[in-house]
Amino acid sequence: MLHIMTTEPEQQIGVGTQDAFQRLWTPHRMAYIQGENKPTGPESGDGCPFCSLPAKSDEDGLIIKRGEHVYAVLNLYPYNGGHLMVVPYRHVADYTELDAAETLELAELTKQAMTALRAASGAHGFNIGMNQGSVAGAGIAAHLHQHIVPRWGGDTNFMPVVGHTKVLPQLLADTRAMLADAWPR
Repeated sequence: MLHIMTTEPEQQIGVGTQDAFQRLWTPHRMAYIQGENKPTGPESGDGCPFCSLPAKSDEDGLIIKRGEHVYAVLNLYPYNGGHLMVVPYRHVADYTELDAAETLELAELTKQAMTALRAASGAHGFNIGMNQGSVAGAGIAAHLHQHIVPRWGGDTNFMPVVGHTKVLPQLLADTRAMLADAWPR
């Protein structure tokens, strides 16, 4: 629950030193911070979530679109609402390892994702990219994935800038359904 700052600080028991700051607790992020569901090694059988997701239903796996070589899935730890990724089914770590058909379909699903995000949420722009290797910021470096992050004018406000917190207005399951409905046929 988000509390709005008041002139009188609330009594805070058990959360550290009492001060005038309000706290927005996001305990679900701890799974990401602690590396839950990260692969234990470079092979697909080493607990790679991108390898296991396609076996789930679209709803359970948050998969928006399945192609022949790649699929689009919502990010469990989004930077913005609608943040999704395009992922090859084949377990490869580097962009140069994709074959021509995978590269082409990855590009096509990226274009379709942009179209769907514009239709469903009125995105003004996008951050699109891949982090190649853990030193480049890849959370799951063993399996290539391209991020597509929708952006809107004014979406960076005091919460992420000062509070280092993102406020997402919609549940992931609802976002998945909205984008699946808006995906180009």
